[in-house]
Amino acid sequence: MNFFKIYFLYIAKHYLKNLFAILMGLTLSFSIINYFQNAFLLEKGFNNQILYIYYISQEALSILYPLAIIFSAIITKINFIKNNTMVAMYSFGYSKKDIILPFLILALSVHAIFVYLHTTEFSYAKENAQSLYKSNQNNYTKKDMFFKYNDSFVYIKNLNPIKKEAFDIKIFKLNDDRLLSTVSASKAKFNGEVWKAENINIKTQIYKDGNLQRVIIENKKYLDTLKGYKPKIIDQIYEGKSLNIIDAYDGLKLLNAQKLDSYKMRSAIYTKLFYPIFAICLLIIMFIKMPSYARFMNISLVVSALLGVTFLVWGVLFSLNQIGFSGTIIPELTSILPIILLILYSIGLYIKSDNKI
Repeated sequence: MNFFKIYFLYIAKHYLKNLFAILMGLTLSFSIINYFQNAFLLEKGFNNQILYIYYISQEALSILYPLAIIFSAIITKINFIKNNTMVAMYSFGYSKKDIILPFLILALSVHAIFVYLHTTEFSYAKENAQSLYKSNQNNYTKKDMFFKYNDSFVYIKNLNPIKKEAFDIKIFKLNDDRLLSTVSASKAKFNGEVWKAENINIKTQIYKDGNLQRVIIENKKYLDTLKGYKPKIIDQIYEGKSLNIIDAYDGLKLLNAQKLDSYKMRSAIYTKLFYPIFAICLLIIMFIKMPSYARFMNISLVVSALLGVTFLVWGVLFSLNQIGFSGTIIPELTSILPIILLILYSIGLYIKSDNKI
């Protein structure tokens, strides 16, 4: 058992070291390139520059960590092959399954960490970075928004998702294409659960035998409405902004309750939960398919081929996710099905791999 722990820790140490180095290198490169491309858009001030790099590095981490999982596994195995470590481990009776286990556990752990981060403000790093642009400093407001809420339709003249405020709101309640009431509010603020509207004017239409008889006008100081419609959910529906997993799930429940198409919400959830799993599947596939002895392969050619396959799969899956987000094809087909196929193929390879080499 102690010997098993030593072997596991040995592989884990080398894999984690390469994973950290590659992830930090990719993130730093991405952040520096992005900064120099957009530095002229930023407001002057050292704080703005540092904040922008901080936020854009978070965005880079969320994009690039699946690639780092694969690249670090490739580099680690190549180093083991060149140093004859693979031969030594096989000589001690370890199988491919034994050797791949530390890689698999650590890769799953890294994915779990990022899934957790995507339940926090980490998911909004790109929007936070872009909010530092000169053109966006005072331009958070969204205008002329119209959406469904239960049996009503809502019009918002101006929405500020950062301050969680809305102005000039009208709520039209309908029944069988007949207008029952109109609620007007000068301002509303989201308190975490509902929008608390101020200066309310309610006009209720009274019908008799299908004909409008009179209109009752009522004024209120406050009114709670639009329960569950978080500002970021509204912003995502209209602007295609990112959502963390919790907000996307809340939006999914909300849109399903309204019987509205929820493909953007589903795609946002699938992208963060399932899309990165392709890296773990490729790790298994490449590890098993890659030769284990230096004399059986051209290392430069093998590494180039593995990197090429990784970028190809990454690009294809990313494109499919974008198609699902646009609603052209349902996200279950673009985000879930390819990952399921990769999982089944990688599991099949893992089960069939030789017990000992």
